[in-house]
Formats: sequence, structure tokens, C-alpha cells
Amino acid sequence: MIKKIIICLASLVSFNSFAQDDLLDLVKEDPKNEPAKKVYATFKTTKIVNAQNIETVKKRNLDFRVTHRFGNIYNSSSPNALNEAAHSGFGLDNSTDIRTSFDYGITDELTIGIGRSKYREMNDATIKWRFLTQREDNKIPVSVCFYGNLGYTSMTTDNLYAGTIRPKTNEAHRVQYASQLLIARKFNSWLSLQIMPTYIHRNFIKQQLNTNNGKEDQNSLLSLGIGGRLKMSKRMALVVDYFYNFSEYQTNNPNAYYNPLGVGLEIETGGHVFHINYTNGAAILESSLLTSTQDTWTKGQIKLGFNISRWFAL
Repeated sequence: MIKKIIICLASLVSFNSFAQDDLLDLVKEDPKNEPAKKVYATFKTTKIVNAQNIETVKKRNLDFRVTHRFGNIYNSSSPNALNEAAHSGFGLDNSTDIRTSFDYGITDELTIGIGRSKYREMNDATIKWRFLTQREDNKIPVSVCFYGNLGYTSMTTDNLYAGTIRPKTNEAHRVQYASQLLIARKFNSWLSLQIMPTYIHRNFIKQQLNTNNGKEDQNSLLSLGIGGRLKMSKRMALVVDYFYNFSEYQTNNPNAYYNPLGVGLEIETGGHVFHINYTNGAAILESSLLTSTQDTWTKGQIKLGFNISRWFAL
């Protein structure tokens, strides 16, 4: 009788174990059916040098950023170029632009922000929405982000209309816009590249003529940017970006307009990322940078700049 009871209990335990294993097999996910992981850290911060990138601020995080642009290190077109450069501390005594900004992550893919720039006293609001994120299986081979910026200048009316036959004052004249589609791919752990179709519109411009080709300045401007990040060590990377402007007014203009090129070194130091860079662009805000760059690398008209970014979890 005892043997029969032991046999029955053993059979029951065995059946229960097999039943549990079968149920676990039913609920266990097949690794092949799991969605591919997203590709993270295409870039280390939300900007390359002059250009925005596809990175957004994480949800409930605040990115406080200070961007500084000094004066020209050198200007070979000046009669006493070396002497002038020494007197200005090779540009360190001058400041062409300073921008302070706050960007907040509504979600991991949506960021809003505000900023203030010294150049033309621009106050701005931004929105950044990454609606596609690269996947490791390459079914989504790139990350795509929309970036929009609205700027409003608080300069005096006299300065706003200086050099023009003054029209009737209109607050809309103080507004300018920038829209970009940022398309980026992280090829591996050390190389990321991005292209940036860009549209700029200024509500008010001074009537100006390129006497070399008879083309007038336009309120709107199309530009195409390229940029990238090359990782050199665990905490350092080389970053570069360049914009080509499709503007007949700027082409071969006697007043000399140039496409902005930025090259920089990115250094990660604990809680923030530090950028030290060189560029021929005087302005920081996209709608000002692409429409007003009149310095060139070939004449030594290069400006030292830096970006400091500090993130806070709220």
C-alpha cells in the first residue's frame, strides 16, 4: 500500500513538472520575433558644431547650454594683420555671439526650448521631433528628426531699419524662421554622419543687389548641410559640419559671402560635454548664421568657440 502511494505521488510530481515546462514554452518569446533594438548615441550631444543633430533631450531632462563665439584669430586682408591680431588677443578680446539656451524633453523624442543670442539680439523658441530612429537590424537604416526655430529680435527700431527707407513699423519684421530635416546614420561605434536640408525665411530684409550678377537678396534661403562625428578615444571625438547655400545673391558677391564650416573637438567630462571648435561663422542661430557669414578660412578669419552643456534630471 505504501509503495502504491509513493508511486502515485511521484507520477503526480512528474506530470506537474512537465505541465509547467509546457506552459513556460508557450509564453516564452522567440528571440527571432523580438523587435530590433534602437541605435543610441549617434551623437554625444544635441549639436555637432554649428549644426543641430538628431539627438533630443531625454524625457523630463533639462539641457542648459552656453555657446560662445569669439572674434577672428587673424585677418590677412587687414594692412597690419599680425599687429591687429595680437592687440585683440587673437580674437579672445572680442565676442561676435553668445547664446544661452534651455531645452526640455517632453518625451524621449520631443524637445522644446528657448534661447537668447547676442547677435542681432535674437530671442528664439525651438522644437525638435525625432520621428524615426535607426534600428540595429537596418530595417530602419537612419534616424530622422525635424528641427524648427522661430527667432524674434529685440533690437531698437532704428537699428532694425538702419540703411533703408524706413517703412511703417511692423512687429512681424522682427521675426525669422529656420526649418531643418536632420537625417543621420551611426555606421559603427566610432563614425556617425548626417545630412541637413535647410530652409530659412526672414520676414524683413534690406534691399541689396549683387552688382556682379544683378541678383537681389531674397527673404528665403535654401541650404544643404553635412556633418559628422569621429570618435578618437573613450572621451574624445572630432566633429565637423558644413553648409552649402543655394543663393544667387551670395554667389560671387562683391561684399563676400561664404558657406560656414565648423571643426571641433568634443570632450566628455563627467556630468557635461565640452566642445572647443573653430568656424568662420560669426552667428550661432541657424537663421542668422547661414544668411550673414562673411568671413573665410582662407584669410584666417576663423573664430574660436566653445559649447558647454549640462543636463539636469527633473
